[in-house]
Amino acid sequence: MDAFFASVEQRDNPELKGKPVAVGGSKDRGVVAAASYEARKFGVKSAMASKIAAQKCPDLIFVKPRFEAYKNVSNQIMEIFSQFTEKVQPLSIDEAYLDVTENKVNESVATNIAKLIKTQIKLETDLTATAGVSFNKFLAKVASGFQKPDGLTVLTPKNYKLFLAQLKIDKFYGIGKVTTEKMNKYKIFNGADLLLWPEEDLIRIFGIKSGGYYYQIARGIDDREVHNNHLRKSIGAENTFESNIIEIDDLKLEIIQIAKTVSRRAQKTNTKGRTITLKIKYFDFIVQTRSISIENFTNDENEIFQYCLELLNQQYPLKSVRLLGISLSNLDNDIEQNKPITINNYLQLKLNFDS
Repeated sequence: MDAFFASVEQRDNPELKGKPVAVGGSKDRGVVAAASYEARKFGVKSAMASKIAAQKCPDLIFVKPRFEAYKNVSNQIMEIFSQFTEKVQPLSIDEAYLDVTENKVNESVATNIAKLIKTQIKLETDLTATAGVSFNKFLAKVASGFQKPDGLTVLTPKNYKLFLAQLKIDKFYGIGKVTTEKMNKYKIFNGADLLLWPEEDLIRIFGIKSGGYYYQIARGIDDREVHNNHLRKSIGAENTFESNIIEIDDLKLEIIQIAKTVSRRAQKTNTKGRTITLKIKYFDFIVQTRSISIENFTNDENEIFQYCLELLNQQYPLKSVRLLGISLSNLDNDIEQNKPITINNYLQLKLNFDS
């Protein structure tokens, strides 16, 4: 979906249409959860401190998030997906992989299915989506980042090599800012540069898992299947405070409330976890996390609270705190759904891409 949270707000409040909108935070505090395209022109991005966003865009309009509204729209979108295929693997509230090799509309051209889905989303939600169409997950994901908003990019066995060769290295899915800077030091600036590197050298520099992954994506290789039984990897909650907190008793009170929320969410899905993580963001936006793995699975709020206190004590003396978060992971339903990327048969196709 295109600028999902912000687009929902602009749709539901016509006064916001065409204006720079930030969902979350305020001019003085908090973090931007989503930014409209009008705001992005000024350099406003998600996860940016609200204060910085307001400096970049003085006319920025801050809107409180309405997660229930976003969830309802998300359910509509996922229902539309299910009208075309059973194989839908959500990545987030507004994004999913779809395998349309076998589909419910008996359409042999994948691009046509993408167009039908985009049209249906617009009709039912009055929102736009951007699609990436290709023969594997990695290429479809990369393609979906182009021609936004309301775009459609198709990568076929004929054109994907040239596309990847010209692609800037920071546009490769799975390569973040830190890795981009490291690759730039080795004069890797785009896909063509990455393609020149032998796998053993990439593994030596970036490690076995990452180095092997970079070698494969430079060649457009990804043999993972789309799974429609994707399971959550963690359950969490966090709170950004109106005023920074430094007193230990105040922090404990906040941890109690967040632990209750995490426990309630886990119990609602009958899920337990073995790893408890405490996240602390300080007044200077430095983030620290500490985790503890326990012997038994739990979703008990008192246990979560007590372990988080232990983790909090490891951080003392504390600086002024602006955010606390707790997550429960290593869940009892945490079964790896995706096969590792392999080279086997990655170009075997059953679908056409263009009419």
